[in-house]
Amino acid sequence: MSDTSKNKPKLLARVRRLKGQIEAVERTLEADAPCGEVLNLVASIRGAIGGLTAELIEDHVREHISNPDRDEDAARGQAARELIEVIRTYLK
Repeated sequence: MSDTSKNKPKLLARVRRLKGQIEAVERTLEADAPCGEVLNLVASIRGAIGGLTAELIEDHVREHISNPDRDEDAARGQAARELIEVIRTYLK
């Protein structure tokens, strides 16, 4: 089973919101909206993609490398926790 299967409804909801945001950019461009409005929408999409990417990477780390909440090796668990935090910070 893929680690994305556990969170499939949540992930699909995020992807569907992204799809709606992209469609909003398309509508805004078709309506000849001001550049600032289009840029704000695109910035929102970029943030949403970053959040989705961070969630997928975190799930992968927890499933395939180390789950800091359950790892018997405290050092490995702490390293996984730090990696997850770095990823979250980087992708903000």
